[in-house]
Amino acid sequence: MTEARFVTFGCRLNTYETEVMRRHAEAAGKSNAIVFNTCAVTAEATRQARQAIRRARAENPEAEIVVTGCAAQTDPGMFAGMPEVTRVMGNEEKLKPESWQAGDAPRVAVADIMTVREARPQLIDGLTERTRAFVQVQTGCDHRCTFCIIPFGRGNSRSLAPENVVEQVRRLVASGYSEVVLTGVDLTSWGADLDGRPRLGSLVARILRVVPDLKRLRISSIDSIEADPELIDVITGEERVMPHIHLSLQSGDNMILKRMKRRHMREDSVAFCAELRARRPGIVFGADIIAGFPTETDAMFENSLSIADDCGLTFLHVFPFSARPGTPAARMPQLGKPIVKERAARLREKGEQRLKAFLAAEIGATRQVLIETENMGRSEHFAQVRFMSRMAPGAIVTAQVTGHGPAHLEARLAA
Repeated sequence: MTEARFVTFGCRLNTYETEVMRRHAEAAGKSNAIVFNTCAVTAEATRQARQAIRRARAENPEAEIVVTGCAAQTDPGMFAGMPEVTRVMGNEEKLKPESWQAGDAPRVAVADIMTVREARPQLIDGLTERTRAFVQVQTGCDHRCTFCIIPFGRGNSRSLAPENVVEQVRRLVASGYSEVVLTGVDLTSWGADLDGRPRLGSLVARILRVVPDLKRLRISSIDSIEADPELIDVITGEERVMPHIHLSLQSGDNMILKRMKRRHMREDSVAFCAELRARRPGIVFGADIIAGFPTETDAMFENSLSIADDCGLTFLHVFPFSARPGTPAARMPQLGKPIVKERAARLREKGEQRLKAFLAAEIGATRQVLIETENMGRSEHFAQVRFMSRMAPGAIVTAQVTGHGPAHLEARLAA
């Protein structure tokens, strides 16, 4: 290898942090390293990381294999016990330049993430092989949902100062990016730990105001119950904010939401989607939903199934429940794996139906598409759009929707 290679699992935040690590590794001359930035959301994510590490060692017997990310933070001993692994780094350590320098670095460097009090500003100029840029505005989470291990991988909520976020957006726009995605672990908690306790809406409005050359701003997953009035105003009133919002719903049943220790009820989610759709017709919603949470009855599951219609969801991201060690949900009465698998399949089928209906309704529409590869891009609504002709990645083109496939639109350049 001529330069360090990175394998990233999980969320957009990990993708952003991989670019930070790439810069540090290059500066330190890490030309023979393979770095795994892991995810701990599900047991499957951890299993995939372990499998990829073993494969990488078999194919690169002389490489330095570094494991970091949330799974490394929450279970460093598991990765340290793998003979294929050279070093294990925690989520805080991976962002420090000195962690990548040669010397007597410990094989396992994973500090207590709960002691970290501030987010570390990190500026990057771009993301490898991506035409949409992710910008970290926040990390960590102060909530303790009963199913979630991520606070133990990320620590408590810590916000980037607004001037740091604006500078990062400016830098990416100057590098040629037309679309920026704001991301974090608990995005709508941004600002709670800063002076004056600003809200996310004020940050979004400030970005739009002081970076006029930014063509498209996208907001990643939010808790609708925490959306402040100014955030709702900019989502519904600013054309440069894309009309696609991903919601952290997790369930459509109030008893399950209570047992998850979520902060919203089913009625809150339905009302939120209705309000935004009334104020910005055509806006689309995606959502995370967990299938087979402990104690979920058939009737409770039906409430999750029906919320896709009641909220008018277009994109469903379905997670079969995965018990994470140390979480309260892992100690609750578990459902059998066949039930969990069957419910996840039914939710995915519902998602396919909802997406197909949206795609069919788009035929004949004119959309602005950000080209991501030579023949594929994303519309304002985050729908995948395919072209027969070759396109220039990074460009925004006006396209006429001519048809659709199972999960994508087909289009041609508008006359």
